[in-house]
Amino acid sequence: QVQLVESGGGSVQAGGSLSLSCTVSGLTLRHYVGWFRQAPGNEREGVATISRLFGTTYYADSVKGRFTISQDNAKTTVYLQINSLKPEDTAMYYCAARYGGGSLDAREFGYWGQGTQVTVSS
Repeated sequence: QVQLVESGGGSVQAGGSLSLSCTVSGLTLRHYVGWFRQAPGNEREGVATISRLFGTTYYADSVKGRFTISQDNAKTTVYLQINSLKPEDTAMYYCAARYGGGSLDAREFGYWGQGTQVTVSS
């Protein structure tokens, strides 16, 4: 059974940093894990994805240089480090998993966590 559980969200001031965690279970090494975000009234946006097998990473252009996705050596936790936070980063952040190649398209991910809220104040 696949499970993904996010943690680490919170309220921070602009310019600050947060580290989100996604604890995963039931995945194979062929799965990719991605981080997505959704602000009220907006579509769910893919921000970063990582290959569990190779550690290859993919980023949305809008977050390159500020967001870093990584995983622990045991491959049980996927992290999203967010630096230089901006008010427009305010959203619910979700981790998700898919089997196969890297993608930032939410429609291609079949397994989802419940999300963790990130709120950035100016």
